[in-house]
Amino acid sequence: MAKTPNTVSLTIMEREYRINCPEGAEYELREAANYLNDKMHEIREASSKAGKVLGADRIAVIAALNITHQLREAENGQVQVNSDIERLNKRVDALLEEDSQLEL
Repeated sequence: MAKTPNTVSLTIMEREYRINCPEGAEYELREAANYLNDKMHEIREASSKAGKVLGADRIAVIAALNITHQLREAENGQVQVNSDIERLNKRVDALLEEDSQLEL
């Protein structure tokens, strides 16, 4: 049976949002909202220190771009790790094959 969505209340930049969330994923959703809220506050604070006043929509776009950039960097890093693991596995396989031939 499919999990029914729950409505979760989240506060981001002093605004409350009610979001549907699959049962059991509430904690992850709250953590994501907290992370987004923290990033948006950092951007607002930095722009304020620079003498700029940014609207919430612009702050949200900047936060989304920054988070997306971080995600893409992590994905690219994972691709490199996967490539390294594949290369090492091939090397181990070749060495094992070499070793088994020496035993014959």
